[in-house]
Amino acid sequence: MRGPQLRWPRASPGVARRSPHEQYDHAADASAALVIDAYSSSFGLASRLLTEPVRRHVRNVYALVRVADEIVDAPRPGQDATQRKDALTTLREETLHALETGHSSNLVVHAFARTAASCHIEPELVLPFFASMYTDLDQCEHDAASFATYVYGSSEVVGLMCLRTFVAEDPDPGTRYDELAPGARRLGAAFQKVNFLRDLGEDHDGLGRSYFPGVDPQRLTDAQRDELLDDIDADLAAAARVVPRLPRSSRLAVCAAHDLFADLSARLRATPAAQLRERRVRVPHPVKARLVAAVVLRGGLPRTPVPGPAR
Repeated sequence: MRGPQLRWPRASPGVARRSPHEQYDHAADASAALVIDAYSSSFGLASRLLTEPVRRHVRNVYALVRVADEIVDAPRPGQDATQRKDALTTLREETLHALETGHSSNLVVHAFARTAASCHIEPELVLPFFASMYTDLDQCEHDAASFATYVYGSSEVVGLMCLRTFVAEDPDPGTRYDELAPGARRLGAAFQKVNFLRDLGEDHDGLGRSYFPGVDPQRLTDAQRDELLDDIDADLAAAARVVPRLPRSSRLAVCAAHDLFADLSARLRATPAAQLRERRVRVPHPVKARLVAAVVLRGGLPRTPVPGPAR
């Protein structure tokens, strides 16, 4: 009995048909885009402002990050910690092997490896990311040192990976990367800290984690909230000074993401600390649309400092 016959899609008139390996590459990129569309509305909105091929590369980076996050934070029913660690190890080894060979049977990993090869994303950025993911499986609380290490691996290096994609077409990408890297790290750190504060109750009650050193999520005070947000706003301000120096292909999208999180920071500051454990603060969709439209009108210049949440 013969199974179904697979056929290549018919090429449009005047369009060359993809070779088999090109078709596989295309499927990998499409798989990464599907992962992003399924999980992140804010990222999807900002990423539309990226031009190609930067948009594809950034999606490929974030898709791998998302898959690792899901292994750590959303275990399958009945999956214990050892099985989750084994799954994360499999993903890490697949990724490192793909960085060496340029190919993987895992479509998301394959897409990431192609982007890494094109944009010079080194294992030195990938390994700290996986180290932080392992930390989530083993460590429930942090001191100042472990918190800084975790934030670097879980978010700052992701900002640096994206920066690699932003400057890949620059005549001197190495120099441009070194110039902009501190701002990319500060923006990645701000994103992560905002999400820690938004997910305070869910992380503590659902996952048994407490990220902020010296902060009891069950007894967060308004003064502690403001101290955390002062640190976040300092990161956002430092990142804002770098955004105008980004290439046009990425500047609008990064500025939109910056302003969305700046608005989140303002909303968090306006929310009583006791309520932060009970509800996740969000930016309403119409406000997101207005913020993005304003970024386009300003040509990618961040609006800082943010006087309060947009309405």
